[in-house]
Amino acid sequence: MYIATLWPGKVYPLGATWDGKGTNFALFSENATGVELCLFDKDDEETRLELTEVSNFVWHGYVPGVGPGQRYGYRVHGPYDPQNGHRFNPNKLLIDPYAKAIDGDIGNGPELFGYSWEAAEEDLSFSDLDSAHLMPKCVVVDQSFDWGDDQLLKTPWHETVIYETHVKGFTKLHPDIPEELQGTYAGLAHPAAIEHLQAIGITAVELLPVHHFLARPGHLVDKGLSNYWGYDSINYLAPYSGYSADKVPGGQVKEFKEMVKALHFAGIEVILDVVYNHTGEGNHMGPTLSLRGIDNAIYYRLVEDDPRYYMDFTGCGNSLNVRQAQVLKLIMDSLRYWVTEMHVDGFRFDLASALARELFAVDNLSAFFDIIHQDPVLADVKLIAEPWDVGEGGYQVGNFPVLWSEWNGRYRDTVRDFWRGEESGLGQFAYCFTGSPDLYEINGRRPNASINFLTAHDGFTLNDLVSYNEKHNEGNGENNCDGESHNRSWNCGAEGETDDPGVLQLREQQRRNMLATLMLSQGIPMLLGGDEMGRTQRGNNNGYCQDNELSWFDWNLPEGNADLLKFTSQLIYFRRQHRVFHRRKWFQGRAIHGSGITDIAWFNADGGEMTDEQWEVGYAKTLAVFLNGQEIPARGPKGERIIDDDFLLFFNAHYETVEFTLPEGLRDKQWAVVIDTKEPRFLNEEQVFTDTQAVPVTARSLVVLRRVS
Repeated sequence: MYIATLWPGKVYPLGATWDGKGTNFALFSENATGVELCLFDKDDEETRLELTEVSNFVWHGYVPGVGPGQRYGYRVHGPYDPQNGHRFNPNKLLIDPYAKAIDGDIGNGPELFGYSWEAAEEDLSFSDLDSAHLMPKCVVVDQSFDWGDDQLLKTPWHETVIYETHVKGFTKLHPDIPEELQGTYAGLAHPAAIEHLQAIGITAVELLPVHHFLARPGHLVDKGLSNYWGYDSINYLAPYSGYSADKVPGGQVKEFKEMVKALHFAGIEVILDVVYNHTGEGNHMGPTLSLRGIDNAIYYRLVEDDPRYYMDFTGCGNSLNVRQAQVLKLIMDSLRYWVTEMHVDGFRFDLASALARELFAVDNLSAFFDIIHQDPVLADVKLIAEPWDVGEGGYQVGNFPVLWSEWNGRYRDTVRDFWRGEESGLGQFAYCFTGSPDLYEINGRRPNASINFLTAHDGFTLNDLVSYNEKHNEGNGENNCDGESHNRSWNCGAEGETDDPGVLQLREQQRRNMLATLMLSQGIPMLLGGDEMGRTQRGNNNGYCQDNELSWFDWNLPEGNADLLKFTSQLIYFRRQHRVFHRRKWFQGRAIHGSGITDIAWFNADGGEMTDEQWEVGYAKTLAVFLNGQEIPARGPKGERIIDDDFLLFFNAHYETVEFTLPEGLRDKQWAVVIDTKEPRFLNEEQVFTDTQAVPVTARSLVVLRRVS
């Protein structure tokens, strides 16, 4: 323990701010009656300093001589009155919501809870157990960093291809990355990791949560599991220390910046999956770690007529109170920090509908969206919504405002159903293939509003989507009751692993069908990391707690899936080369530049235009689409006209080969086969069709033709 001097300090900025001579500490709490700043030395001896200066509900003080590496926390005094929404307990060491680094993980034990486990009324009781020894400490950091000429890449939306992955899982088993860097930010920045990303051709990594989170909640520790995905944030400004190879307190901040700089140098944007809808403190029976103990009634949505309990639009026990100005400020300060200080290029908002709830209904004109739209820092970064939550009316696909893109859950479901042969009208498939204008065009948005995906961290991998009819989550310790039961998957004739060559061949073909559809659709494709090399979770569709080989990338897979890996990279390159597959504007179904041929046209297998009846019948499994590269309305960056090749795509989800006839107005042209998904490769265009030649399309496959004359 050491003696520290405390000066009045400043009300702004919140958090711990080092100025080269000392550190200013500032914490917001409207209902507290007292705040103690707790400083910890290298032996974990604690020094408490009472913050007596309060301005606009901000408790602040300046400690000269304290600098980077100093570990700290808070103890906040106030009423312990759960029935009125207050849960202050100074026996609990609390994490600063504005801490820029946190040293280590939270432990487990009754000391973490504001109430006594032994009391009959549980959370209404008061615990006098001290939690400091189980709590990680916040760290004062030096924000200086040599960014050189690094800046946000601002890759145009229509040129973006997203790769969703996990910082740890991506590199944990990579044989070409030094063991001490595997599973870390530095590992993701390693040349071997970046080489793989560049070889695929992706333009952005979307990282599962890196905000410091509750890694080992008690209910998982008891099962020998942990919170692998990280969707239980306990701080919104600190990068998770468990992904850092640098074990010096606060070293994760510099390491994260070095990762971003390396990825930017390789031309790859960094998008963060952020969880501002709830925290890891859970419901009224959860631990007191940060916001609950700082000012529970301010930070959380409480049940109005019984504030002992929490509103829960997330299924995680609590919901942040985004109606409160300080909570909005925390979220906005966090977003701006990650852009300005950490050079992050965009965000994917988990359960974003929960953030739009001003009362109970989802309001897409809520204060949250108004503030973001007016913010100059955030106006030019990528904003992606997961457009649903678990509350009533929470499914809001298509309802987010301009500037926002959305995970298009309808795209996922429709394309999965088409390729597994479900009876459903072709009209919805056509909408999805063209960027879902039925969802996004009406409110002034463009095709980039649709983030197209077939698989994501939550659900089956692509390999498992074509290998399992049922989920197999027994390893999660919940009797296989967790995870989605309606997966729209098809095992192609055998459940799980098999040696049947016919089943294996069909699975490989189905994977190519899915990938080709994804990469050739209008909108923004998102590839689940590992799908390009056949990653499997052995039928587990809810790997949130599997921090092990089940979720980590198996880097032996590329050897056995070389064809799939090459096909994926060829697809992405093909998409990049042809603007007709990633237009900035909607198809109009008419000639634009006067060629007399529409920019898009739809045909049946006989070569005739699709009729209203054919769009609606559920048994139809074939469809042809013509894409006119001469009729692209958008101009290039210098105002130049964009001209591309013309393409015909023949989709056959039927269980038999179907012979397609070239549409009458296109028979005088020569059409070369570029892609046939029965093959694990792009073709050399030696096979050419013209006139009335039938184009055979194998059962459950896609053929792409390019006009060559």
